[in-house]
Amino acid sequence: MIGVAPPGYDPAAPTTANTLPVGASATVRAYVRELLRRHRRAFLLLITVNTVAVLASMVGPWLLGDLVERVSDDARELHLGLTAALFVLALLLQALFVRQVRLRGAVLGERMLADLREDFLVRSVGLPPGVVERAGTGDLLSRITTDIDRLANAMREAVPQLAIGVVWAALLLGGLVVAAPPLAAAVLLALPLLVAGCRWYFRRAPSAYRSEAAGYAAVAAALAETVDAGRTVEAHRLGDRRIALSERRIREWTAWERYTLWLRSVLIPVINLTHMTVLASVLMVGGVFVLHGWVGVGQLTTGALIAQMLVDPVGLILRWYDELQVAQVSLARLVGVRDIEPDAGDPSIAPDGRDVRADEVRFGYREGVDVLREVSLRVAPGTRLALVGPSGAGKSTLGRLLAGIYAPRAGQVTLGGAELSRMPTEKVRSHVALVNQEHHVFVGTLRDNLLLARADAGDTELWSALSAVDADDWARALDKQLDTEVGSGGLALTPAQAQQIALARLVLADPHTLVLDEATSLLDPRAARHLERSLARVLDGRTVVAIAHRLHTAHDADLIAVVENGRISELGGHDELVAANGAYAALWRSWHG
Repeated sequence: MIGVAPPGYDPAAPTTANTLPVGASATVRAYVRELLRRHRRAFLLLITVNTVAVLASMVGPWLLGDLVERVSDDARELHLGLTAALFVLALLLQALFVRQVRLRGAVLGERMLADLREDFLVRSVGLPPGVVERAGTGDLLSRITTDIDRLANAMREAVPQLAIGVVWAALLLGGLVVAAPPLAAAVLLALPLLVAGCRWYFRRAPSAYRSEAAGYAAVAAALAETVDAGRTVEAHRLGDRRIALSERRIREWTAWERYTLWLRSVLIPVINLTHMTVLASVLMVGGVFVLHGWVGVGQLTTGALIAQMLVDPVGLILRWYDELQVAQVSLARLVGVRDIEPDAGDPSIAPDGRDVRADEVRFGYREGVDVLREVSLRVAPGTRLALVGPSGAGKSTLGRLLAGIYAPRAGQVTLGGAELSRMPTEKVRSHVALVNQEHHVFVGTLRDNLLLARADAGDTELWSALSAVDADDWARALDKQLDTEVGSGGLALTPAQAQQIALARLVLADPHTLVLDEATSLLDPRAARHLERSLARVLDGRTVVAIAHRLHTAHDADLIAVVENGRISELGGHDELVAANGAYAALWRSWHG
């Protein structure tokens, strides 16, 4: 039966993204209206040239119908020369405006696609840092790649072509009403079949395409996580488990692919049958009308030709409307970020001092599961605090709370008495910066990469920042120095050099409080130690919270906090904690062998 899903359909396939939301229908409609408002002039111009092209296309059927009518009436003057001249003129006019339709449609589509990409990027960059931190890599990657690719075709062609098809069909129906009014009703005989088929299809297609997109996101997430953690997978012999997970995700995704293909395999024959029904009904009903003398042979000819011409716009509308079902899902995923409230904060809140405090803080990534429990801590201005402890204890999470990336579930994290979670993100970043082991080299010049931290910095300041992280020697050795192209397609920097660029940006940003989460982990121990010594003079006078796995970082700190099971179990200086012979002393002895 048509209403039953075929074998392989899996209702358990994921239907939503794990982290970032999918835009609600109201959000999608509002964004589409906004796009159309931005480009209303181009849209109206497209409709205008399309109208002229369609009107020109109807001249031929009208001329041929008039010729047939005169022949049937045994007219002595057929005016074949004039008819041929008008026909050729109409064809030339139609060709000219069809070209304009294609050109204007392509330009409109490209401009809307460019706006969509820019809007998504701008809104994504403006998301609260905690949302971006927790976004799944596979979901985020599939939105910016697969969803954009799917939308590219829709924006370039579907939206303009759908508008063209609607205007085309409306004008042809209007022309049929004018040329042969009795035959216009014959076209409606095929309408119930078309409506029934489309209603059946479009009641199932949107959710199916949404599930298909979510299934692909799940596949991308599984593959990305496996690749990113390849060494861990190999070390713990998790290969078979990860392969099994990927295969299950692929089966779920392909089940939805097969289901959407099956939906199309039902819709397309219905459309073809509708086209045949339209032409047959016009000819049969028109033939009866001619026999009764209600319409002339010429009117029947014109009506049949216009009815046949309806095949193209109706097919165009259904084809691109189907394409828009896929695009609508991708668009909903892209504009879903608009449903996330921006972290505006309260501009009136400002720190009165530089001391960092955590008071009875509780935090967890999942409801009911706390990673940090009743953590209290005070970091005085200029203090170098090291967070140490076993993996998974909550060190990095505490660092992100102190940097204002996450907001605590309970308790408060304050800077100078001001609650970080209530401050605007830009204001927080001007005071506190987080530097982790992830580093990014953007496509562009070395200067462009540095100016991201401070757009008004001069070359002297840029070189000073590079010198502070011991990067000026290799930077000066480059052929074009600061103007050297780096990143994809340019000079490939080593991991150590890329980390130095990230730290140089930190120097330029000049925040008074730094949270370093294994900031030198990608360097070999000797280079990391050397870089940390170089950074010492840069960090002098600043408050530094360092998440330390290399305990020499803790040895150099003013204060050490030992994090175990989401709590601070010990707090004090290096010598004090070693003498206490507790958890830190055990870590120190283990690290020294």
